[in-house]
Amino acid sequence: MTRADIEAKVRGVLVDALAVDDEDVTLKASLVRDLGAESIDFLDIVFKLEQAFGFKIGEGELFPNSFAQDPKFVSAGKVTGDGVAFLKQRMPKLDLSSFEKDPSVSKVPGLFTVEMIVDFVEKKLGTH
Repeated sequence: MTRADIEAKVRGVLVDALAVDDEDVTLKASLVRDLGAESIDFLDIVFKLEQAFGFKIGEGELFPNSFAQDPKFVSAGKVTGDGVAFLKQRMPKLDLSSFEKDPSVSKVPGLFTVEMIVDFVEKKLGTH
């Protein structure tokens, strides 16, 4: 499966899960900020990705569900150095330089992009 095939399938999943227009689902689009995803939508996205690609996604494997409750990653409403390192490891292609200047935990959901999902699927399928 090519990256273009993966992108097309991910786009279809997100259009279906978030009820958005296909042209709004660009690689740089933030799931929350640009596509209007809410926390419950992340579960639906995971389920639909599993169906579309035929693999299982472990709890917290794609979206770190207990990230904000882990004192190693979050303290006083800010993402710690360990938390930023975790996000960089989870989303290696994402530029976190502006986030690092103000690592408010409330900004974390805005970091999840369409490209992050495509990268995750590509890695999961072993095609990159």
